[in-house]
Amino acid sequence: MEQDQSPEPKNNNRFLLIGALVLVLLGINGFLFYMNQQKSKQNELLQADVVSKDAKLEDQIKQYESLKADYERQSQEVQGMGLANDSLVAKLAQINSDLLKLRSFRASSFSVAEQQRFKQRAANFETQLRKKDEEIVQLKADNEALYTETTTLKERQNKLTDTISSVVRSNQELSQKVAVASRLQAENIRVNVVNSRDKEKEDTDNEFKARRVEKIKVTFNLARNDVSPKETKEIMMRLIEPDGAALYNLSTGGGTFMIDGSEAFYTAKQDIVYDNTRQPVQFTYAKGAAYKTGLHTVELYEGGVLIGKTTFTLK
Repeated sequence: MEQDQSPEPKNNNRFLLIGALVLVLLGINGFLFYMNQQKSKQNELLQADVVSKDAKLEDQIKQYESLKADYERQSQEVQGMGLANDSLVAKLAQINSDLLKLRSFRASSFSVAEQQRFKQRAANFETQLRKKDEEIVQLKADNEALYTETTTLKERQNKLTDTISSVVRSNQELSQKVAVASRLQAENIRVNVVNSRDKEKEDTDNEFKARRVEKIKVTFNLARNDVSPKETKEIMMRLIEPDGAALYNLSTGGGTFMIDGSEAFYTAKQDIVYDNTRQPVQFTYAKGAAYKTGLHTVELYEGGVLIGKTTFTLK
C-alpha cells in the first residue's frame, strides 16, 4: 500500500512547475507586449513630431519666399520712383541667406529654437515690409501732389511767359509806333541858288540856269511833333545829280551813313537841338565846279530816315 501512494507528490510538483513556467511565460509575453505598445506609441509620437516639424519648415520657407517677392516688389517701386533702394537690397540679401539655411534643414533637425528664431526674424521682416509699404504709399502721394503742383506751376509759367511775350510784342509795337510817330518831318522845303556875286535867286518853278549857279541853298522848317523828344538831332542832306550820284566831299563836310541797312553818301550834315517850335534849318552847299544840267533831287534825313524831299532843275 505505501509503495502505491509515493508517485502522487511527484506528479503534483510537476504540475506546479509547469504552472509556474506558464505564468513566467505569460508574464514575459505580457511585458513584451507592453514594451511593443510603448515603442509603437513612441514611434507614432516621433512620426507626428517629424510631420509637424516638416509642416512648420515648409510654412517657414513659404513665408520667406513670400517676403522675398514682396521686397522685390518694393525694390522695383522705389527704383521706379528714382529713389535709392540700398536698404531693400540689403534686406533681400538677408532673406535669401535665411532661405538657403531653411532649405538646408531636414525636418528632424529643425529644432524648436530654430523655429522660434526664424519665426521672429520673419516677423521683423514683415514689420519692416509694412512700414516701407506705408512710406511708399506716402511717397507716391507726395510725388503725385508734387507732380500736380509742378504741372500747375508750369501752366502758370507758360501763361506768364505768354503774357510777357504779349507785353514784349505790345511794347515792341508801341515802340515802333512811337518811333514812327516821333519821326521829324521837313516842311516848306525851298531851293535857291547863289551866283558868283553872292546874289541869291529864287524861282517858284525851281528852274535855274546852271552856268550861273555857285551855291545851292536849301531851307526848310522842322514840323511840330509832340512825341519826338527835345534833344539834339542829326540832320543830313543829300544833293543828288541827274545821273543819280549824290554829291559829297569829305573836306566840305560830306560823308557816309546808313539807310535801311545800306551805306549811302550825304552831301552835308549839321546837328540841331530840336525844340518843337517849327524851327528853321538851312543848308548851303558849294560844289566848287560846274553843275550838271538836268533834274536834281534834295533828300533830307534824320536818324537814317527820310524826312523830306524836293527837286529842282538846272538848265
